[in-house]
Amino acid sequence: MTGRRVARILGFEIRLDFSWFILFFLILWTFSVGVFPQEAPGLSSPAYLLMGAAGALLFFASVVAHELSHSVVARAKGIVVEGITLFLFGGIAQTRMEATTPRDEFEIAAAGPLMSLAIAAVLGVLAWWLRAFGPASDAAAAVLDTITRLNIALAVFNLLPGFPLDGGRLFRALVWKLTGDATKATRIASTAGRWLAYVLVAFGLLSAFQGNVIGGMWLVLIGWFLRNAAISGYQQHVLLGMLSGIRAAQAMTPAPDVVPAHASVRHLLPALLLRRHHSAYPVVDDERVVGMVTVRALRDVPGEDWDVRTARDIMVPLADVMTVRADDHLVTVLDRLKDSPVGRVLVMRGEELAGIITPRDIAFWLEAQGNPDAAIAHQPLDGDDAEAGAPRKRRRRRRRSHAGE
Repeated sequence: MTGRRVARILGFEIRLDFSWFILFFLILWTFSVGVFPQEAPGLSSPAYLLMGAAGALLFFASVVAHELSHSVVARAKGIVVEGITLFLFGGIAQTRMEATTPRDEFEIAAAGPLMSLAIAAVLGVLAWWLRAFGPASDAAAAVLDTITRLNIALAVFNLLPGFPLDGGRLFRALVWKLTGDATKATRIASTAGRWLAYVLVAFGLLSAFQGNVIGGMWLVLIGWFLRNAAISGYQQHVLLGMLSGIRAAQAMTPAPDVVPAHASVRHLLPALLLRRHHSAYPVVDDERVVGMVTVRALRDVPGEDWDVRTARDIMVPLADVMTVRADDHLVTVLDRLKDSPVGRVLVMRGEELAGIITPRDIAFWLEAQGNPDAAIAHQPLDGDDAEAGAPRKRRRRRRRSHAGE
């Protein structure tokens, strides 16, 4: 998911997906019209609207705290957390890798429900104090009571044993500990997640037919989301497992086409558009890579500047280009590709350009492996041996695919 950055808390970016606004206004309407008029009767409509806004903000603050607890523990375990995104179904902490031990997985997963229960305890005590000793504030106590119950519900729901819910991750950690096989544990937990999703969908449909259409449809949507998340979570685990033992040199296109830094746009445009078909090229100066130039940047140069503007003038400097070493794992390459401003990664051996990797290179490499669920053993290779270890037929096929972009 993507989203707009709205804050940074404890070093983690907080982003809002566009779908979050749907949930916010739905919760605001539910609180203002359905919940608080029953919890604190006799107040005005503006008062209920204010209570609804306060309740919605407190609820999402609780969701952020829940995800922050996961993120803080994950960071303590050495896992890079890209940030937290709030979206239609709540929130998610996005990480660049998985836990490496069952204990780490268990502790990271347990942190979220424990935080939700802690928030519920604090808010519940505060609501009790307001009613017992504080000023007459039934409205504030009603808001706190409601968010207390929601945090308890959030903890209980997340503890259901279906991956990728927190309970599913706890279940996976236990199976992983018993079997010693992370992939088997993920497959079992993912299956449990799918069955839990089907149960939610069934209850949702039953509830909708019994008259609770809105609540029933929400259960159906949550079940549908959980099913897809369970499937994609297992696929991601298998993919990372496949890529973790493979080096960049084994998937790269070696000896890519380059352009000289001093070449003018007038010289480059026909050469690159008519005879070659890449969308970006490394720029070299005396055989040293200094950046990358895209065909789009060439096309954007006004015609009157074609003779005076060079590749160096319009290139993305090497400092901003994503690079990897030839012996880096493909998992690292995927991370770099995601952040690459030119949609590809340069593979370096010291100061020398060894090759280039695009998403299509990785896709063809995966396709060449056959069944992605099969356990494939790879011997990590380094340096020239890694490049030599890639079958010639596959290297030729990759070069053709790269040239066809």
